[in-house]
Amino acid sequence: MDPVRIIRDIEMKKYAPLYFLMGEEPYFIDLITQAIEEKILDESEKAFGETIVYGRDVSMEQILMLAKGFPMMGNYQTVIVKEAQDMKEWKKTDDLKGFENYLASPTPSTILVFCFKHKTLDKRLKVTKLIEKTAVLYNSEKIKDYKLPEWITTYAQSRGFKIGPDASTMLAEYLGTDLSKVVNEMNKLAIILPAGSTITPQIIEQNIGISKDYNVWELQKALGRKDILKSNRIIDYFESNPKANPIQMVIPSLYSFFNKLNIFLANKENPDLAKMMGVAPFALNDYKEAGKKYNMAKVERIIGYLRQADKRSKGVDNATISSGDLMRELVFKILH
Repeated sequence: MDPVRIIRDIEMKKYAPLYFLMGEEPYFIDLITQAIEEKILDESEKAFGETIVYGRDVSMEQILMLAKGFPMMGNYQTVIVKEAQDMKEWKKTDDLKGFENYLASPTPSTILVFCFKHKTLDKRLKVTKLIEKTAVLYNSEKIKDYKLPEWITTYAQSRGFKIGPDASTMLAEYLGTDLSKVVNEMNKLAIILPAGSTITPQIIEQNIGISKDYNVWELQKALGRKDILKSNRIIDYFESNPKANPIQMVIPSLYSFFNKLNIFLANKENPDLAKMMGVAPFALNDYKEAGKKYNMAKVERIIGYLRQADKRSKGVDNATISSGDLMRELVFKILH
């Protein structure tokens, strides 16, 4: 089930006796949990009917005792276990027997929620199969890098805005796949902009603090075109704004770019090249341009330069060189 459908069912008062929300992407887990907290009980019922506990502080036995109780007011009670991955019982299948028994006959007036973040249950476990049969088991997967601009576009539309591919890619490159961070910045724009506005790179620069001309994405494009002047201007800007453009963020982005360029050069005729590289189809144009300037041997050397620079940025074999000089040296090696 997708999170939108789960939340829609909750809003329509179609409740499951148990929600097991797991996976690498915490944003969707938090979104569903928020819907459960806000939609099932009203404010007067929450005082006696809502219990929130944390996995590190409770045992499965204590949780099941809470779940087997009955609401003092209203038709339902909610028991929400946050950070459920910290519970010790998941390590031993014998400790899950009581949970398995509860799943066979859950209390109908209790909505039990497990927020199991950054991990997933073993599909081979009996308890996992029981959850699949009797409850909502949702695996919140990380958004792939190449799908993030599309996700940003869809989210902007859901908030009543438009956003072009340049702006969505700019946000994706700068903010990364942490959806909570992406949503937070998009919501800031939603407060500022009139409904129906188009989010442009200029708007992002003015309100989020990402330069439309001096960012990692523009550096990738400048290096791909072997534009020496612009590459060095961007590095100068990075050196002047180290907190906004730390070398520890720049190097992984460049590594990803040149690694994908390597895949492009080795598979130019493959019809599924964009999928293979993990990029949106429109992004292939940048790699086609870069493919005219670099061959595979040079790209492999660049990947080596990036690995070495990453180590030196962390202090390995480097006692004196600054991040700015290290970045300048790296760009020189890439371009020459």
